[in-house]
Amino acid sequence: IILNIFLKAIKLWNLVLENEFNKYIDQCSINLKDLKLNILPQLEEAIININKCFSLGGKIIFFGNGGSASDSQHICAELVGRYKKNRAPLAAIALNTDTSIITAVANDMGYEQVFERQVKALAKKEDILFAISTSGESKNVINAVKVGKEMGIYSISLTGMKDSTLSKLSNISINVPSNTVNHVQEMHIIIGHFICEIVEKEF
Repeated sequence: IILNIFLKAIKLWNLVLENEFNKYIDQCSINLKDLKLNILPQLEEAIININKCFSLGGKIIFFGNGGSASDSQHICAELVGRYKKNRAPLAAIALNTDTSIITAVANDMGYEQVFERQVKALAKKEDILFAISTSGESKNVINAVKVGKEMGIYSISLTGMKDSTLSKLSNISINVPSNTVNHVQEMHIIIGHFICEIVEKEF
């Protein structure tokens, strides 16, 4: 009897799991269809400017918090290392990787300045700031783009669906069609990979 109850419980759990997984994948599919319809002009402009940046000897400066920090490092690694092809490295840095700078600036000046301070120190006019924020309201990310704007540096942002402070401030904003954090992040890395795909073909 106990074994039968146990087996039924497993079978029920498998059905629940399958149902939840199918629901999740269905939502991802809807998001990707919407993504396909809505972002191509912004994506094209972003890639054109990234290619121009590399042609002029500039670098892409990525930054973000949490999952967006991970995406910053991930895309940066694809450019500096390789995506699919063996080719010369492309210049990119992720501002969220230097823990000594981040903790020093956060401790002495405040966490809201951890990226803007590095932009002031490291960015040049031929560079591009690549800001990633699911909400578009991360103050340290916004502050870095503001400083870049004052320095005459072009900015690209990856955000969620709603208009935000970051999307309005950036030269080009790629707004993905969701405001749910996990789905926004899933689409952000797809966009990052696609940018690497096209840029790598150019270089």
